[in-house]
Amino acid sequence: MNTDFFIDLLLQVKEFENSEAYKPHAGVEDFRLWMNDKKYREESPTKLFINEGHQVSFTENEICKQILLLGRYSKQMIRKGLGEFPELANEEFTYLYRLKDEPNLTKIQLIERNGHEKQTGSQIIKRLLEAGLIEERNDEEDKRSKRLTLTRKGKERFHQSVEKVNLTSIILSGKLEPHEKDVLLKTLVKLNDFHSHLYTEHKNSDVDTIMKLVK
Repeated sequence: MNTDFFIDLLLQVKEFENSEAYKPHAGVEDFRLWMNDKKYREESPTKLFINEGHQVSFTENEICKQILLLGRYSKQMIRKGLGEFPELANEEFTYLYRLKDEPNLTKIQLIERNGHEKQTGSQIIKRLLEAGLIEERNDEEDKRSKRLTLTRKGKERFHQSVEKVNLTSIILSGKLEPHEKDVLLKTLVKLNDFHSHLYTEHKNSDVDTIMKLVK
């Protein structure tokens, strides 16, 4: 090792101390996690593809990367925000809130409103039933289907958790300016409308078929 190495290390530590990741009493493990995250942010998935001789769409790959990262950060923040309500922290709150807005949905309708696959949605509904937050009854028109509604306990949890969900939403919006939030919201709605169409109309289509809808 030489002097340059230690100088570079000290500069990295200084950058860490000035970052939002730094907290009082931060240790080596915190510094390591920050370094890993910084490295990941600096690396583009397209770099690997180019090195391997593949043609790539830089902007689209970066959008994909940012969406995936944001999804992971969002899940972590939601669990933190709903720490007082562990029975809602694993996407259950989206089902509870949807039923508060639209009572008496069938299981399939509720799952589709949340954009999940049937197996994933069924597991979430099962956990809500076991927690006593929702209840089911037979559909009067289709005996094979079940209609879902909030229980008294479910309604109480909804009202108790609203403030925490609102705070989490504000945090997830970060330090964007009001006009940036407006632009982002319009863009996300447009993108989600496209994928909602794919979700409902092209569940069984392969990517080559779906690609024709993009062009």
